[in-house]
Amino acid sequence: MGISSLTDTYTLANGVEIPVVGFGTWQTPDGDVAYQSTLDALAAGYRHIDTAAIYGNEESIGRAIKDANIARQDLFVTSKLWNTEHTYDKAKQALEDSLARLQLEYLDLYLIHWPNPLQFRHDWEKANAETWRAMEEAYAAGKIRAIGISNFQPHHFEALLKTAKVVPMVNQLYVNPADLEEDAVAFNNAHNTLTEAYSPLGTGSLLAVPEIEAIAAKYNKSTAQVTLRWSLQHGFLPLPKSTHKERIIANTELFDFELAPEDVAVLDALSGSDPAKQHTDADKTQF
Repeated sequence: MGISSLTDTYTLANGVEIPVVGFGTWQTPDGDVAYQSTLDALAAGYRHIDTAAIYGNEESIGRAIKDANIARQDLFVTSKLWNTEHTYDKAKQALEDSLARLQLEYLDLYLIHWPNPLQFRHDWEKANAETWRAMEEAYAAGKIRAIGISNFQPHHFEALLKTAKVVPMVNQLYVNPADLEEDAVAFNNAHNTLTEAYSPLGTGSLLAVPEIEAIAAKYNKSTAQVTLRWSLQHGFLPLPKSTHKERIIANTELFDFELAPEDVAVLDALSGSDPAKQHTDADKTQF
């Protein structure tokens, strides 16, 4: 099966190793919930934590990381630059602010969260180039081990490459069986850029899809486990989110089965069926 455990890694273009499953924290409220769920994830074996400035939970996650007392080199921590900070100077400061909230000396991965936020829409290409230059400098200085992008469609990615000295190592996208993002994934692959899958369960909307339920019954697995396994078999890096300890643990149990090709094909054929699809379609046009 190739991948056999939660701490197995993909290797990014610069040689940095990234654990194949990350713990997502989007929509996890700051305070006790973010703190405890992150502690539970680390106790369950996750070593890859994904957050963002806009999530508003970096401080709680940083506290959990510190209290878990795991060697820093054994953890992989990602954060993201929010839409309001798309200038050279603001991006530099935003990184420092995230590091301070997380109580970390460096990030393992830092991403531009969106390619085309409203206030920079008149000149988004220049804004991204300035932002990326600041991130490249922080990368060269060792404050970030890898740099990447999020929600970039091919035309956004291509524009960034006009001035980039470092090709983005990751593009984090809304990817699941109902939204394959085939064009963006193909562009990522062509540039040796890893596809990370946020909302790999379709923000929960896929868990009651009859076709997935049937496959889950066949393997004696949950629909969530089947959907996450699908992501791994496509070479994606899923970022499942939960605040419930039992589900956090269950989302790690992906390595004792492999989906047959015909079952992967059934899941692929669900493209376009996500009830939450309006989320990603709106984002693609508005950002």
